[in-house]
Amino acid sequence: MRLRDLGEWELLRRLAAYAPPGQFNDDAALVEERSGRELVVNTDVLVEGVHFSDATIGPRDLGWRAAAANLSDLAAMGCTEVAGITVALVAPGATHWSWVEGVYAGLREALEPHGAVILGGDCSSGAERLLSITALGRLATGEPIRRGDGRPGDWLVCSGPHGLSRLGLALLLDQLEAAPVDPSLRERAIQAHRRPTPRLDVVEALHSNRPRGVGWRVGGTDSSDGLAAAVGAIARSSGCGALLERSQLPIDPGLALLQAGEHWCLAGGEDFELVLALAPSWAEALLAALPGASRIGSLVEAQPGLVCWQESGEPLAPTESGFSHFD
Repeated sequence: MRLRDLGEWELLRRLAAYAPPGQFNDDAALVEERSGRELVVNTDVLVEGVHFSDATIGPRDLGWRAAAANLSDLAAMGCTEVAGITVALVAPGATHWSWVEGVYAGLREALEPHGAVILGGDCSSGAERLLSITALGRLATGEPIRRGDGRPGDWLVCSGPHGLSRLGLALLLDQLEAAPVDPSLRERAIQAHRRPTPRLDVVEALHSNRPRGVGWRVGGTDSSDGLAAAVGAIARSSGCGALLERSQLPIDPGLALLQAGEHWCLAGGEDFELVLALAPSWAEALLAALPGASRIGSLVEAQPGLVCWQESGEPLAPTESGFSHFD
């Protein structure tokens, strides 16, 4: 049995047998501190030829994107504070210092708005360039976001549009020669791909707009592997099914005009938005306070992890399941 035969989700399920029960269920790990607060620890790897290429991104933007991907996982766990990151760098000896300098400048630039710093790390030679980043953050006491905390009847809310990063990648690779793209859409898409924004502001909005008397229970994850994959992960972990409203997909109007627009919205990946399962009253309050957020569906009593279209009841096609390593 090879990794390509297992697929990413089955690999993670098998690896989870070597850790405490439930440890692999979320975007990052929770560690209880002596103070009673919870430390959030996340590790992410970016490999040349898989996650980045000189053809589509420069070193400074790569550093930004690498940090943003890790901070997105902290946001997906409900972090209200980011301490910083450690960075492990692997690169061939022929790598130019200017490339390394640019990457670290981009890392620092992405961290500064959140009061975070580069804490240290390691470096090694290797056949290809690789960045392995561990990010550290903290939660407000007893208020995490967990994939498995959704319940039937919850509204599914996403924090922003999806598919722009995949469009940006297609534009950078000149894959849309026959499809003219408006200059403003082109700029937004390339920016979304190269410099995504980790949605830590959504966590702040969750806290400030929780209705009085509503206990803390938020199901959620980030959409780095695609919108449909995020919805499926919440539904599966929560023991629910999910209904998506096709008419409410969070797609940029310009992207919706392209043939691949809906597919990229569902499965393009690397949008780094948050997808949340909330009680309807809390969801309504969040939507009213968070520009760009939208309700995209709901959790229902059904086969765990099954995602269907609300309008037709048909399951989403397997091609919409999102990015998976080893395929």
